Amino acid sequence: MENTSRHIFHIHGITGMLIATVLLLSILGVLTFLGIVTQQSVADKPYKFVEPQTIEAVSPDNAAKRQVVGD
Repeated sequence: MENTSRHIFHIHGITGMLIATVLLLSILGVLTFLGIVTQQSVADKPYKFVEPQTIEAVSPDNAAKRQVVGD
């Protein structure tokens, strides 16, 4: 039996490819924009360490020794 329901603009054809491409490019654009905004907000807030001699190699307590400059 021959498949007679083939269409070039069906969801599995060119239209589906264009939808997938636009979707992926829009996701890339949104993630790039959010990354740039986050990077700019962090760059405006430099920090210094309060007691750098007491910092350990691997310790979750190191975050408490960080202070944002200007606060």
